[in-house]
Amino acid sequence: MAVTDAQNPLLGETTCGSLLQKLQEIWDEVGENDEERDKMLLQLEQECLDVYKRKVEQATKSRAQLLQALSDAKVELSSLLSALGEKSFVGIPEKASGTIKEQLAAIAPALEQLWKQKEERVKEFSDVQSQIQKICGEISGNLNLSEQVGTPAVDEADLSIKKLEEYHAQLQELQKEKSDRLHKVLEFVSTVHDLCAVLGMDFFSTVTAVHPSLNDSTGVQSKSISNDTLSRLSNTVLALKEDKKQRLHKLQELASQLIDLWNLMDTPEDERRLFDHVTCNMSASVDEVTVPGALALDLIEEAEVEVERLDQLKASRMKEIAFKRQAELEEIFARAHIEIDPEAAREKIMAMIDSGDVEPAELLADMDNQIAKAKDEALSRKEILDKVEKWMSACEEESWLEDYNRDENRYNASRGAHLNLKRAEKARILVNKIPALVDTLIAKTRAWEEDHGISFAYDGVPLLAMLDEYAMLRQEREEEKRRLRDQKKYQEQQHTEQEAIFGSRPSPARPLGTKKVVGPRTNGGANGTPNRRLSLNAQQNGARSTTKEGKRDNTRPVAPVNYVAISKEDADSHVSGSEPIPATP
Repeated sequence: MAVTDAQNPLLGETTCGSLLQKLQEIWDEVGENDEERDKMLLQLEQECLDVYKRKVEQATKSRAQLLQALSDAKVELSSLLSALGEKSFVGIPEKASGTIKEQLAAIAPALEQLWKQKEERVKEFSDVQSQIQKICGEISGNLNLSEQVGTPAVDEADLSIKKLEEYHAQLQELQKEKSDRLHKVLEFVSTVHDLCAVLGMDFFSTVTAVHPSLNDSTGVQSKSISNDTLSRLSNTVLALKEDKKQRLHKLQELASQLIDLWNLMDTPEDERRLFDHVTCNMSASVDEVTVPGALALDLIEEAEVEVERLDQLKASRMKEIAFKRQAELEEIFARAHIEIDPEAAREKIMAMIDSGDVEPAELLADMDNQIAKAKDEALSRKEILDKVEKWMSACEEESWLEDYNRDENRYNASRGAHLNLKRAEKARILVNKIPALVDTLIAKTRAWEEDHGISFAYDGVPLLAMLDEYAMLRQEREEEKRRLRDQKKYQEQQHTEQEAIFGSRPSPARPLGTKKVVGPRTNGGANGTPNRRLSLNAQQNGARSTTKEGKRDNTRPVAPVNYVAISKEDADSHVSGSEPIPATP
């Protein structure tokens, strides 16, 4: 019955005690002695002890592994928190409690979440560092735009937000620098385009010679922004600007030569307009020339060919041009009342051209210098000449007033008498200013002669001599006036005595025929023709001609003829006496 229970575990729970009981029963049936039984029980006990030992060892080892895993998890947790820059993390138990497996189970979710966060942070660092590396490569020029940047090495020991923000800040600075560089590149490219247009150069070949990415077919973000590209662009712009400056200078020189040649040869406006595109930039600055093709080489060559053609034409018309310059020079001297010998000058020009000893350009340059000096000299004489003109005009009015005062019918109600009366009033005012005008003219003439060290001549006659003779004639005229007044008084006295003795009778000195009427007439002498030349003696004037190949007006006066105003009372004495009126010297 016991054996049946031991073999049938369903009848009860199998335990060590039930098995030992079963073993006792078997030994009893078999008849084992006690010694064998003790030996076998001792063996069983030893075997059980070994099993327990193994189990304990296994359990101890398992516990050590769990403790190590827990320690590693804590270290890894601390390392992840440090790498991520986190001081704490939600989900981590503040105090270690519970079994080892419970502690591991509590740390595991936090570790998994931190690992995931670390992977995301590493990806962010990798992206930022890749962009930084790419922009740095573009700036340095070590990276071609078509190349891809390799995966950068991320320092996983520091994945903090602060470090990531530092990379982002560096990236923003590099992006700003890239934007600034790209803006500079586009500005340079635009400037190169404008300069090439003005210079008539191929923009595409010029800009791609700097870098292939600068042509219009590539996108803006694909253009090179390296230091080398910027430097080469800057040098290209400087070279183009210098070329533009030189071409403009060359074109302006050619335009100036064209204008001079046109003026020399009186080129018609229709021919000049053909080169408006050359002369339009005559006075323009470098920055003002922006028209495409305005400084193209073919345009400059065209202007050079035209200048060369006109130079050859000028050489064939050298005599005509030289005489035209000489005529201009003579006209300046004539206006300035400077005495020259035009015949000798023209003969000298002819001899120089015929001999071939002087270049046409040198001859014209010399004549230009003479014209410039003549203009300067005429300008220095202008103030004195203006006053001479005023003096001569005043003297003409003085002469007219003298004739007017001789006319006995000047107060008659004849036609134009009121106009003569008004003119006489103005003439007297002007005549009264002559002495002051002469004094001023003498002072200025002497000052001019001191500054220039030469005598001031008016049509070859020294002006001071003219003024001195005028003063002498004026003094003689005053003496003549006094003599006439004395003579008039004497005649009146004789006339009164005769009337007292013989009675009144007509005066034989006063004609009864037609009387002279002074009407409005041109300024001039008594004969009605302009005559203002002062006749000095032969030692002063010399035998000189008053006409120079018809270039100088032979009626142009040099100085007045004895223009001395007399009063109306004195004028009456000219016709009241029996003596004829003395002629002016």
